[in-house]
Amino acid sequence: MTQRMKEIADEIVGLQAELDREIERRRRALGWTLSEKIGEFEMGVAAQHRRLRLNLVKFFGRTSPAVVLTAPVIYSLIIPLLLVDVWVSAYQAICFRAYGIPRVQRRDYIALDRDRLGYLNVIERLNCTFCGYANGVIGYVREVASRTEQYWCPIKHAVKVTDPHRRYYEFLEFGDAEGYRARLNDFRARLRDDTPPAAPN
Repeated sequence: MTQRMKEIADEIVGLQAELDREIERRRRALGWTLSEKIGEFEMGVAAQHRRLRLNLVKFFGRTSPAVVLTAPVIYSLIIPLLLVDVWVSAYQAICFRAYGIPRVQRRDYIALDRDRLGYLNVIERLNCTFCGYANGVIGYVREVASRTEQYWCPIKHAVKVTDPHRRYYEFLEFGDAEGYRARLNDFRARLRDDTPPAAPN
């Protein structure tokens, strides 16, 4: 990683911190706080939410037939998602333990908290639970895959990759054969220590 690339990466981290502060300000404006990973609303806000909940008759009256007809296709994804979830959990339990790689904490990726929102009816809560699980599993699998990639092949691709995982930016440049041979063990050691790879001097 060049010095300029490191500067840009540091700017991104700074912007992320600024975004997090702005999100926290918005939370306060909406009348809620996070307590032990549970969103809690002020009493008046919670009552207002309940008043905004659509009953099922109104909800289905506003739902297009296309949405109703495609819902089974969407929900059929639960089967492959469950299989991937279980398989990846078994994979990292076996392989990461063998390689000395810290295991990914599944609970850090799968958030199922939207069912506490008073303005959602039972169907909307089910939809939100499905989406939270689906995206959480994908995030969890992505982190397991990124640790695997750092262990076996921490090399950037020749072509541009859309939205690469967070470890990717620290990987070796495509074609850096000497760097690969010289630094592969460093990438593995840093992964075992659960620290990001160091940029070359």
